[in-house]
Amino acid sequence: MHPILWQVGGFQIRSYGVMIALGFALAVWWSMRVAPRYGIDAEQILDFVLLTALAGAIGARLVYIMLDWDSFAREPLHALYFWEGGLSFHGGVIGGGLAVAFIARRKGIPFLRVADVLAPGVALAYAVGRIGCFLGGCCYGVPTDLPWACSFQDPFNPHVHTPPSHPTQLYASASNLLIFLLLARMQKPPHPTGKVFWAYVTLYGLYRFVVEFWRVGATSTVWLLGLSEAQWMSIGMVLVGGWMWWRSRSRSGTS
Repeated sequence: MHPILWQVGGFQIRSYGVMIALGFALAVWWSMRVAPRYGIDAEQILDFVLLTALAGAIGARLVYIMLDWDSFAREPLHALYFWEGGLSFHGGVIGGGLAVAFIARRKGIPFLRVADVLAPGVALAYAVGRIGCFLGGCCYGVPTDLPWACSFQDPFNPHVHTPPSHPTQLYASASNLLIFLLLARMQKPPHPTGKVFWAYVTLYGLYRFVVEFWRVGATSTVWLLGLSEAQWMSIGMVLVGGWMWWRSRSRSGTS
């Protein structure tokens, strides 16, 4: 793996940060490209994505800290070292979603219309960002003898490497690239308002629930009834997203 792409003295450019930035740029490009289909000025999308990204990053970091509170309680300053990784996507969705709702209300644009514009870009950014996880050596899976298994540096002991393990970061990247392609196809008008967004919520929940089975015991832990926190949250996403997607199909209103 290559967690550091470039270093001069004490200054480092990490692959994780680079891929997150690249994913964000692609999300902005795609969202601005499709915004006019929804009657939204492309420049307005910049207001949404910039503030949403900030709120999402804060939410993602806060939830990650809450889930690993014991570690951060011992070294609280590490809570600020976000460039080393450590973000909860579910927390990012909460923070980003609240920001979108707030800005949409201020601009007088229906929340679900904006969410339909942004959802595919989020999937695309996530797909690229997970490549950063792979290069950085985090979020890997349990040991396996499959031919594509990879060995990762133990984040708690830099001199120790894992046995050949599932590259779950690449599973995540491929899954979300597929989600992006499906959602992009759904964005062709006309379609019921909210259909794209709720499809994203459902598909993300399905992907995450499945992939977590390969992470539990490595970079994820059992929380309740044999499932991780992420899996329980994913179940909620599938149930709510699936129900709302089904309801959206019966509506006559379009974006």
